[in-house]
Amino acid sequence: MSLNKFPPITIQEFNIKYIYIHLITIMIFIVSCSKDASDELQDEINIEDQERELKLEINDFIWEGLNYWYYWQENVPNLPDSKVNNATAYEAFLDRYEPNDFFNSLKHPDDRFSWIQDDYEELENLLQGVELSNGMEFGLFVECNNTDVFGYVRYVQKNSDAEAKGITRGMFFNTINNIRINRDNYRDLLYSDANSYSIGTATLDYDNTDNCATLYSDENSFNLIKTVLVQSPIYIEKIVEVDNKKVGYLMYNQFVGFVESENKDYNQELNNVFLNFKNNNVDELVVDLRYNPGGSSYTQNILASLITGQFTNAIYSQRVFNSKVTDRYKDDQEAFITRFQSELESGSSLNSLNLTRVYVLTTSSSASSSEGIINNLDPYIDVIHIGDYTVGKNSGSITIKDYINDDGDVNPNHKYAMQPIVTKAANSVGFADFDDGLVPDIYLLESLSNLGVLGDVDEKLFKRALDHISGETFSSIIYQEKLRKMKREIKTENDKKKQILILDDFPIE
Repeated sequence: MSLNKFPPITIQEFNIKYIYIHLITIMIFIVSCSKDASDELQDEINIEDQERELKLEINDFIWEGLNYWYYWQENVPNLPDSKVNNATAYEAFLDRYEPNDFFNSLKHPDDRFSWIQDDYEELENLLQGVELSNGMEFGLFVECNNTDVFGYVRYVQKNSDAEAKGITRGMFFNTINNIRINRDNYRDLLYSDANSYSIGTATLDYDNTDNCATLYSDENSFNLIKTVLVQSPIYIEKIVEVDNKKVGYLMYNQFVGFVESENKDYNQELNNVFLNFKNNNVDELVVDLRYNPGGSSYTQNILASLITGQFTNAIYSQRVFNSKVTDRYKDDQEAFITRFQSELESGSSLNSLNLTRVYVLTTSSSASSSEGIINNLDPYIDVIHIGDYTVGKNSGSITIKDYINDDGDVNPNHKYAMQPIVTKAANSVGFADFDDGLVPDIYLLESLSNLGVLGDVDEKLFKRALDHISGETFSSIIYQEKLRKMKREIKTENDKKKQILILDDFPIE
């Protein structure tokens, strides 16, 4: 504080009274300043304490949930029950990481699929096909230089900004906001919180000698804006005729049932699709799951029951849990079993086709419930699997929120939720050994240079199914272990040739 704030005075005016008043003013100011500083410091301490307490609360929720439900609980060093025996040590353990890092520190090395989200509403929307999106569904590859990355459009969601802007399947792009995409920046560029970005399109130059691709910018660009999209899982449904046979075709992009936010029952819509197939007396069915990352296991069961219908109440799949969950339900063996259904939860009868054969189209993005359809139907009917090896997600997850009571009330202090793997999935004869993906009967890859029109009879994968229906046979159909081994060798070599980079094709469930 400076004396200059007071009016200038002479020595003669400088008396005791003035000194007294001035000292009091200084003292008041000093006390006031000290109090303000002290309050601010205390406020900072209080905020830090509150943040720490909240972190401990969230991390305790994470630990407790994984300690009980996590499939690998017994094999994770920091998840035994004894961890909570020493309260002081347990608190220090919880205080070690922020929630996301804490969750990841507890994952088993074999776990590729568990994740955590800081907003359970966003998680629930994602699982129900509701998301903030521009509608451009894409895949990513590495170029010949092994550094640069390019994207290609797999398909465009209906009623999206991408559709409105004229984005179509088969387009290529190699820049985002005029920045070249590479291995180091693709996540920041393509998966940021920004509500819009601009893609720079490009042309493909494929080197048949080196079996790799290089992209060249064509100076065209599209600005894409994200909006809240409710994506119907039923992307295409149609009936075509081949050799006097009626063939139903269903492109199904996510296993989604009832969406509360939209009051939409997609299981009923799926049932309606099969009613149309049934009324038109389809002889064969092609289910296209090439971009389907999974979803509801219940909806998976419904689809399988619609394809068949002759196995009601037979075991469709079996689930294996950790010892804690297994012990809890030891007196209820039905808790570990899923059976074929004859009706929806609403009571509506299923419009089942009673087929003895089904064709399933896949890529290396087909996962979880998509794989379950193939594996779980295999003991009952002839499943002709056409396409690429699947992801290899032979497991199931559940959504875990921080419930504070048995009424389902959620902790109001935070919105964290987890989607951990809690079970391994096997078919009725116990087969679940496909960590490396399910082996296709007919190994066939999409062609980047000619992706074709989805649902068109000349599209590569669909055509192969139609050719097989027409009676054309292929030596690559796997019925022998020798051919299965050969397929694995083919896949390994192709992975090298394609230089494919599977980026963020994250299974939903």
